[in-house]
Amino acid sequence: MKKYTIETVVGIFVVAGLLCVAYMTVKLGKVSLFGDNYYSLYAHFSAVSGLREGSPIEIDGIEVGRVERLTLDQEKQSPLVTLKIRKGIRVYDDASAAIKTAGLIGDKFVKIDPGGSGDILKPGGTITETTAAVDIEDLISKYAFGDIKKDDKKETK
Repeated sequence: MKKYTIETVVGIFVVAGLLCVAYMTVKLGKVSLFGDNYYSLYAHFSAVSGLREGSPIEIDGIEVGRVERLTLDQEKQSPLVTLKIRKGIRVYDDASAAIKTAGLIGDKFVKIDPGGSGDILKPGGTITETTAAVDIEDLISKYAFGDIKKDDKKETK
């Protein structure tokens, strides 16, 4: 009889452990099982270097979503970013999106200025006003190799 009670206790612990692993997988993987609390918007950028799927989207410093997908629009020959925004966050048709860097050499994120004078963008809408990230490496190489022109003002004595 003792053999069955020990096996039962071990079985309960194994099932509880598997439930904990499943819960942590869903939470850490940001997987939604029961409905989706997000809607998608699109934005065309001239360049998306450094931006990745899963990068945060911020409005006024508050995270409101994540980058869902990076693709190339074959018609416009430009990068198309799919933005996953939390429901309840209003973004207007005069909104602008910019790719920014967290810190000097940190990760990239999308900063949205939600606008406010136009109509609300519906799910699947496109943010038309975008700004690509500043490439720090390119600026440093221009400065190092003398491509940046200096102001040639002479001092008067």
